[in-house]
Amino acid sequence: MTSEPRTAAAPIAPKHPVTRTFHDDVFIDDYEWLREKENPKVIEHLQAENAYTDEITAGQQPLRDAIFNEIKARTVETDLSVPTRRRGWWYFTRSVEGKPYTLQCRVKAQDAADLRTQWTPPVIDPSTELADEQVLIDGNQLAEGQPFFSLGGMAINEEGNLMAYCVDNAGDERFTLHLKDLDTGTLLADSIEGIFYGLAFSPDSSTIYYTVVDETWRPHQIRAHKIGTDAAADTVVFEENDPGMWLGFELSPDRSKLMISSGNSEYSETSVLDLADPTAQPTLLVPRSLRILHGIDLLPGSANQGVITHDFNAPNNMVSLANLDQLGADADPASWRTVVAHQDTVKVEGTVLTGSHLVLSVRRDTCERVQLIPLDSLGSTAQQPVIEPEFEDELFTASPIFADLEAPLIRMSYTADFTPARVYDLWLDDLGLELRKQSPVNDFDAADYVSTRDWAVAADGTKIPLTIMRRADLDDTVPAPVLIYGYGSYEASMDPGFGIPRLSVLDRGVVFVIAHVRGGGELGRNWYLQGKKLHKKNTFTDFIDATMHLIDAGIADPRCIVALGGSAGGLLMGAIANMAPQLYTAIVAQVPFVDALTSILDPDLPLSALEWEEWGNPIEDREVYEYMKSYSPYENITAQDYPKIAAVTSLNDTRVLYVEPAKWVAKLREVGTGRQPIVLKTEMDGGHGGASGRYESWKSRAWDYAFILDALGCTEVK
Repeated sequence: MTSEPRTAAAPIAPKHPVTRTFHDDVFIDDYEWLREKENPKVIEHLQAENAYTDEITAGQQPLRDAIFNEIKARTVETDLSVPTRRRGWWYFTRSVEGKPYTLQCRVKAQDAADLRTQWTPPVIDPSTELADEQVLIDGNQLAEGQPFFSLGGMAINEEGNLMAYCVDNAGDERFTLHLKDLDTGTLLADSIEGIFYGLAFSPDSSTIYYTVVDETWRPHQIRAHKIGTDAAADTVVFEENDPGMWLGFELSPDRSKLMISSGNSEYSETSVLDLADPTAQPTLLVPRSLRILHGIDLLPGSANQGVITHDFNAPNNMVSLANLDQLGADADPASWRTVVAHQDTVKVEGTVLTGSHLVLSVRRDTCERVQLIPLDSLGSTAQQPVIEPEFEDELFTASPIFADLEAPLIRMSYTADFTPARVYDLWLDDLGLELRKQSPVNDFDAADYVSTRDWAVAADGTKIPLTIMRRADLDDTVPAPVLIYGYGSYEASMDPGFGIPRLSVLDRGVVFVIAHVRGGGELGRNWYLQGKKLHKKNTFTDFIDATMHLIDAGIADPRCIVALGGSAGGLLMGAIANMAPQLYTAIVAQVPFVDALTSILDPDLPLSALEWEEWGNPIEDREVYEYMKSYSPYENITAQDYPKIAAVTSLNDTRVLYVEPAKWVAKLREVGTGRQPIVLKTEMDGGHGGASGRYESWKSRAWDYAFILDALGCTEVK
């Protein structure tokens, strides 16, 4: 591995002690002043950190360039998505070589007597624009002259002549809403700043619905904007006043109602608003008082029924059918009819409706799958059996991505670790699968790579699933350099999926391992519960035990192991750095949540109150405070030798503030006794996902992987 030219001295952050006192515990924080984002000295410090990082890693630039070029060469840059039919139009996206952002396009659909013909998407040449093709949004034009660009969402009205879309030019996920006349291509005067994700038109196209966030970046209001009026007159349709609840909405399957949901990681509430009735008020369907997590799909027409996925006495969820008069403030889940019973080994993730089938997304054997049940006789003794399409990979991810009451098919995405993304249409009459597209990849042969499942054993006897990826020609009888990745929070599953950048790591003789630690959702709800709140340390010890398993099994060279994680996975990186620094050659922490206790103790900070259901409330509960303080990375830095560490963040990140890694790095340098460099890289114009545009994203990935590969001494393609 290369040695860094350490001619530059690491920036030393001045100490400005502040005292934090909770539950009779006093903590002196020397670096809290770095939270002052508008303070010029903070910006100067971050710029000095970037300059230091640039000098320390300057020798990695050729490797970064090589990885970027490999990603670019393997990517078919001029491409398009499979067109999706919606209300008389085929909608699709284009990507163009040399352009960082996609184009949202459509072309008029032709009706046909035969349903299959009518719903078979046109075959379009990716390099040729159709004569009647309409470009709805060109992200490249909208991004011109902006430091950042992200499209937060778009919606088309029923008639297909109006489009709403929202853009973010800072990276802070606060969007500006615009309306466009699709007949003339001109923007309407309507413009609303500071909105959040989620857009929907009323059926008569007179109104657009959107959400806004409060000062803590929590979506708390749904507003209605009458098109052509002053936004100051917009009405609040629904307001969520509980600081621990996140508000959102979607349209019902028939697009006539607004389904309003408030929730957190432990329970939720659903109301419905009839958009056809201008005098209607939201009606409660499933109250939060039940303390259940749920989702609901309203059956169309006169059925007056809802399909509810919920966890009432069913931690992995079950699916029930209820009459609407069984819902409301006095709803009793025990009275609902069972559609899919609870199973200990299968997690029901959600449902969508077609005109003839209920489509389920389920997780079994760690993998997400698609199942269908005919609506005929649903919830009765005559209910028909579950149907599940089969695929060839052992470890894969299959998800429904399009379903419509009028469509004779559903569309599914499919991928595996070495199967590039596919799109299938499944015809509902005969359940035939039709492959519409497999994403093209240059210079790639799936036979050159292998992905297998292994299991580590935790100290308490729990078996931890591992995904192990390597080149097929790598000698697996000899311990190899390993990159081990982990997340383990929010019940998020690290599902099988193809990624071009990962190939550059594998091609250099590195084994890429994903540790599916507790706190994630891979093995159902209980897997998540065992890694949250007062069980959070299981996430960290699982990762360490997984690392030890790789060494003991002869998979990993103990001298060449790098750990990688981001966001809540960055908390994991900070914890293992304190608990077992000797195991890792280097650690890369992306937008890391490493000052967790400080953040969650301040309910005025973005998302802090919402986090109480994930981590516990250390303000009110001494036990939670003491437990969090015992693992929060910033508070637990000690005088020990830390490995090489890179913390990567963005100045405008709202989800994990830049100050957390900035403080962490400053204290690591102050207290740690090792000689390895610890660097902080701050994207000054980015958000939680870093810089915008695919090329900048590739550069960011190349930076991370070059740091990792350099630490492992694996800079050349084998």
